[in-house]
Amino acid sequence: MTLQDILAARERLAGVALHTPLVYSQTLSRMSGREVFLKLENLQTTGSFKLRGAFNRLALLQGRGEGTRVVAASAGNHGQGVAHAAGRLGLEAVIVMPRGASISKQMACASYGAQVRLHGEDLSQALEEARVLEQQGYVFIHPYDDPEVVAGQGTLGLEILDDLPRVATVLLPVGGGGLAAGTAFALKETKPDVRVVGVQAARVPSLVAALERGEPQRVEARSTLADGIRVPVVGRHPFPFLQRCLDEVALVEEVDIARAVLILLEKKKVLAEGAGAAPTAALLGPLAGRGLGDPVVLVVSGGNMDIPLLERVLVRALSDRRRLLNLRVALPDRPGSLGRLATLLGEAQANILHLFHDRMGRDLPLEITRVELILETRDQEHGDRVIETLRAAGYQVEDRT
Repeated sequence: MTLQDILAARERLAGVALHTPLVYSQTLSRMSGREVFLKLENLQTTGSFKLRGAFNRLALLQGRGEGTRVVAASAGNHGQGVAHAAGRLGLEAVIVMPRGASISKQMACASYGAQVRLHGEDLSQALEEARVLEQQGYVFIHPYDDPEVVAGQGTLGLEILDDLPRVATVLLPVGGGGLAAGTAFALKETKPDVRVVGVQAARVPSLVAALERGEPQRVEARSTLADGIRVPVVGRHPFPFLQRCLDEVALVEEVDIARAVLILLEKKKVLAEGAGAAPTAALLGPLAGRGLGDPVVLVVSGGNMDIPLLERVLVRALSDRRRLLNLRVALPDRPGSLGRLATLLGEAQANILHLFHDRMGRDLPLEITRVELILETRDQEHGDRVIETLRAAGYQVEDRT
């Protein structure tokens, strides 16, 4: 891959992939003490950066007359990118997905005209089925370990430089390495002094292991909110570019990822999936206080998060910040007891989101009832004051947050 390959990919993508916005974040700038911009690839067609690489690969394939049928294995973003690109180019596409893949992502792939085939219990088994189809004449489209896919992803780096030539540092997520390799290479070839930081989930540190050994290494792919970068081994093609073009790699914990999803949604009205929020998590977590220079760009690589998962992530983030409290309170079984408790909470400015009044628990004395509460508070300090207020009023309070 050369810079010319990425420039040529940009020409192919004109009118297909969006030139996504690069926006200033006042909140993140204030929180981090530096000038911060967000590259909103979650607003890309199909909801992630994957369209860039998929379309570039398929357009070249079609131009060379290498086939009219393509297959990809994916649990989400890559499948949508290939499906949409194939539809634009008039190619037949089969997307093999694990049986447990998100229904909304299955429907998205189908809506672009692809045939969705469910196979296996995980992505590795779906990949095996895709390889079977490859033997039957389909062209297999790899999600990241392909130079033409990597070149397409690199167009994102060119857009950052177009919109913010003075950029000092770019933080971007790393899974298989296609996005990071292409973007970092485009940045370094065009502006050598820009600093590029790769971000991985601490539960799947495949790039860290590869850099330590000097070659791709397989690590345990533990469960993570950043499922888009839950890749146990970086790609063979991206690795040399990652090795050469990344200045460092930051690892982020699950609590930091959840917090970043919450901050982006609440403060900037940006819906980011876990992988897309990882750079924000790194800025506010392991890289906090570091001399990164100004301005800093955070690549929000995608926004395809299922609503049920989003709900769980937000509850976890709010609980970790103690903006949600889960309390058990013992009450005397007398008329007005529950009303007095509610009044006290209102005076303490705590919002009751959920209340369950248990009078029949076998472990309860006959003269005592129990109330389970979910409360909304402003912050940890406010939550602590609410609990202190209840205890000062004589209530037995169990904090189960």
